[in-house]
Amino acid sequence: MGEPIIQASNLVKNFKGFHAVNGVSLNVEPGTIHALIGANGAGKTTCFNLLSKFLAPTSGAIRFKGRDITRYKPDRVAREGLVRSFQISAVFASLTALENVGMALQRRRGESFDFWNSPKKLAADRTRAEELLDQVGLNGDYHTPAAELPYGRKRALEIATTLGMDPEVMLLDEPTAGMATEDVSRITRLIQTVAAGRTVLMVEHNLGVVSELCDRVTVLARGEILVEGDYDTVARDERVIESYIGGGGHG
Repeated sequence: MGEPIIQASNLVKNFKGFHAVNGVSLNVEPGTIHALIGANGAGKTTCFNLLSKFLAPTSGAIRFKGRDITRYKPDRVAREGLVRSFQISAVFASLTALENVGMALQRRRGESFDFWNSPKKLAADRTRAEELLDQVGLNGDYHTPAAELPYGRKRALEIATTLGMDPEVMLLDEPTAGMATEDVSRITRLIQTVAAGRTVLMVEHNLGVVSELCDRVTVLARGEILVEGDYDTVARDERVIESYIGGGGHG
């Protein structure tokens, strides 16, 4: 393999002396779907926040495509192709699905959301927004306010807005959290589709989703890496079984 697209080296995050993440080193290979898993309190959300730049590490370094991004802000790494979605849907409730994706398209260019652009540019944005909504199965919801979409379709809209930022790497935070079985299957298929030609790093509790989607799995416990490998390898590891049965510590 070549150089990892994301490379974390000895990441530490302390909160008032408590080690939420303690010495985590992680390589995410380009073109893979990589999961961070662990019992509640294992430190995976803190680790994810560090990698997506929503938290600054106490120590350690993060590189993206070979460049040190340890001190970058989230908006800067997003413009460079490292784009995050959230466990709690982060769309604008009062805007339509089309308008939400349009905002992401304009944000990718560093512009504010307005209607003062040339008709040609606005038409191109609308066409691209429709393509993205079609890709995530929302072709019948162009003009539906986000607040009126069912939960699973709202998460699909969030993925469409993430795609609107043209990411090389998609960071997905619990993409199937709180979903009914039917929605979980739909979002799993959607992630498989949009991962083509991209890298995906995800935090996910649903081990069925992880086993179906992920090329590599990193298991955290008490803020440290417990084991890493493909799903079958980590699922058989006695330390992983004990971690899930016995709890994952704090973090």
